[in-house]
Amino acid sequence: MENDSSCPLPSCPDRYGTLPSCAGLSVPYVPFQQEGSQKYSQSDALSNGTLFPGLNLPFRLKVEGSTVPVGPLAELQALEFVVAELGMYLDTHPSDQEAFDLFQKYAAMEKSARETYQAKFGPLTQSASANGENYQWLKEPWPWNYAQNEVK
Repeated sequence: MENDSSCPLPSCPDRYGTLPSCAGLSVPYVPFQQEGSQKYSQSDALSNGTLFPGLNLPFRLKVEGSTVPVGPLAELQALEFVVAELGMYLDTHPSDQEAFDLFQKYAAMEKSARETYQAKFGPLTQSASANGENYQWLKEPWPWNYAQNEVK
């Protein structure tokens, strides 16, 4: 489906954004998020690079999310991504109570997942190693070594 001048902004399908038909090819345009927009799950958001399907406008509208590894670290990264996305959304939509409720929910989930991960595998950042009984930052394996860290 192509957007044309007969497509009023509020009725455009969510996946197609609100790109005006007169937008030049060399001028970047980012569709504005509307309150109540659909949202991807946390892992789908991480693999697609956005929480909002309406902003997922890759070349020629072909949606291809990347493959995200499965496991505790990938789940934590997905939660961190969703918290960051919701935070940016709330910067422009501070009165969206539904988004703020989701932000609070996912922030609590991210905090819990981070604490659980670090208790099992060690600190994720050098500064987090200050919370332990001794300095463990250089202890192997490193957080990004999936094969060594993931629970099977």
